[in-house]
Amino acid sequence: MNHSFADKKLTRRNFLATAGTAVALPTILPLSVFGRDNRPAPSGRIVMGVVGCGGMGNGNTDAFLGKKECQVVAACDVDKNHLRDMVNKVNGRYKNQDCKGYSDLSQLMARTDIDAVMLALPDHWHALAAVEAANHGKDIYGEKPLARTIVEQQSIVRAVQKNKRIWQTGSWQRSQSNFHKAAEIVRNGLIGKIKRVEVGLPDGPFDHPELNKPMPGTTPPPELDYDRWIGPSTLLPYIEQRTHYQWRWNYNTGGGQLLDWIGHHCDIAHWGMDCDRSGPLEIEGRGEFPPKDAVWNSCTKYRIELKYPNDIEMTIGGGQPDIQGGAKWIGTDGWVRVDRGVFESSKAEWRDYNELPEELRKVKLYKSTDHHQNFLDCVKSRQPTVTPAETAHHSAIPGHLGLISMLVGRKLKWDSSRERIIGDPEASKLMGRDYRAPWKLA
Repeated sequence: MNHSFADKKLTRRNFLATAGTAVALPTILPLSVFGRDNRPAPSGRIVMGVVGCGGMGNGNTDAFLGKKECQVVAACDVDKNHLRDMVNKVNGRYKNQDCKGYSDLSQLMARTDIDAVMLALPDHWHALAAVEAANHGKDIYGEKPLARTIVEQQSIVRAVQKNKRIWQTGSWQRSQSNFHKAAEIVRNGLIGKIKRVEVGLPDGPFDHPELNKPMPGTTPPPELDYDRWIGPSTLLPYIEQRTHYQWRWNYNTGGGQLLDWIGHHCDIAHWGMDCDRSGPLEIEGRGEFPPKDAVWNSCTKYRIELKYPNDIEMTIGGGQPDIQGGAKWIGTDGWVRVDRGVFESSKAEWRDYNELPEELRKVKLYKSTDHHQNFLDCVKSRQPTVTPAETAHHSAIPGHLGLISMLVGRKLKWDSSRERIIGDPEASKLMGRDYRAPWKLA
């Protein structure tokens, strides 16, 4: 039985039983579990495993290592060098050798002492890892976009709901004050009725034009289990520039700049529009693409026009000179634009607010000031995080549908209540993808 943080109360008897078991698993009982070093006793400890030890995996793990109520006991990666470095980092932080490394995430998920996992994997692995984690009773901090396809996102949402798991998406802008203030201004009607929303995302990449064409494969490096890294996707020849970090520029494993960023700025746009559980009615996208067999084949410039209920129009743009970065809401009585380190508005007093004055806050949005701490707090309270799985799902859907519209070359109609494309079987097939054997999505 999984002794999840939320499901098992620590009594003196079962603590002693756990301590007896820990002889074989020293990861459970470092010195600090007894409440030393200004850290909580086991009854307040969240035991965590980290899956994905690259860029975001390191950043997220650093954040959790800094939380005294969290204990990282396991790490997983199919790159031996990344895994070694992560295990050494964790053990160096705790000054012990208790963190265990895995190349197979299923072995980490099967550990019953782990309460929660941090997932920082390429998009094509999101669904498999998340569903397995939820089915093993783990609470999950997972990266955006929620998954590589809409069907995979739906599977994650179902698994999290069925298993009653806590989910936090790495859409950390919701835990930043300028984004929170902007969304509250819009939700409280200060700009009047919303007429138009603009979502500006990055374009490119353009820094390596030689990769926008085919290239022969090479032998994978010995430290990388390339077959497992590709996992459920098509087994393309190994090319270094299609792996670590660069996987996002090929549709076999990622979704380009569009899907890499949709979970940030469209997430904020939806927050202000009150669309965390709804979506567009019509979507029409156009983009510029390298050849399909190029090393990097994701669209480099794109423009997606969407229609939402209540006569709201949205434009999502990458490389569009008339669309500024971030999220901008335009209403009958004013406008607000927010981006990282940016807050602009049609009224000067809005810019001067540290946060919206209490008398104007008829709608009070969820307040988080530390995205990783919010996850840990919710693991303990069993209350939803600021960016649960359902929210991440709906935040990414406009990007997925925009890409599908670009690929089929026509406007799509979307039924947001039933989550299906209306009257277009070809486009509907692109909501999911086939998996390479033996991988299957539960």
